[in-house]
Amino acid sequence: MTETAIRKQKMRAEVLRHETLAPGIRSLELRVPELPSAARPGQFVGVYTGDGAMLLPRPISICDSGDEKELRLVYRVAGKGTAEIAGLKAGEETQILGILGNGYPVEELKNKRVLLLGGGIGIPPMLLLAKQLSALNSGEEKDQSPVITVLGYRDAQMFLREEFEKYAQVFIATEDGSVGTKGNVLTAVKQEGIRADAICACGPMPMLRAVKAYAAQEGIACYISLEERMACGVGACLGCVAKTTREDEHSHVKNTRICTEGPVFNAKYVDI
Repeated sequence: MTETAIRKQKMRAEVLRHETLAPGIRSLELRVPELPSAARPGQFVGVYTGDGAMLLPRPISICDSGDEKELRLVYRVAGKGTAEIAGLKAGEETQILGILGNGYPVEELKNKRVLLLGGGIGIPPMLLLAKQLSALNSGEEKDQSPVITVLGYRDAQMFLREEFEKYAQVFIATEDGSVGTKGNVLTAVKQEGIRADAICACGPMPMLRAVKAYAAQEGIACYISLEERMACGVGACLGCVAKTTREDEHSHVKNTRICTEGPVFNAKYVDI
């Protein structure tokens, strides 16, 4: 069996813990005995709901990986599928499809001052990235760490904030101004005068467009994780195609599949 085939297998998963972090935000910790390798920051899995009427799994980004057999998923309950998943209890079993997609280039970011930007439900996948980048720079004090994180929330419900503070210097932006900078993550970056050699971002599309433009203006390397509705998760249905700035050498079109070639892309190569 090829590595690609292994990474896309359907596997059983035991629910270790399942809790609410904030209104509508759930944390699901799984033990997956068949998981072939540890997850990379930015990758995701498809979680099956158990409802026979919903044949396709729901894609959820990986928030953390305790060891190569454990995964933590933090997600927003936004529809019927995630509402079904929210009903899972500790000790029960579900099924997942994974590990899927391509993540952030962690090794390329070693010895660089990296700015992590997470907005809304784009915050969870940045935690594993902060953790791994921190491990690459384990000799640095937290306040002198080359890893800086700006987290953007709607209000004072700041899920995962304390966990990020273990690995990076953290700044907060809130839409209502209740905590930190009033505005979005880029508002905080500019107000705090934050500089970086590279940016990694995940969040809603308007945020990613603004981050891409800012990185291009400042001449900073930028990697973004595109959030789009996915169906199959393995590139077969073409339901998550995004435009690119360069032509594919095989298809000769400027398109790419987020679920397989992404979800993480070098920002300069995607047209958003």
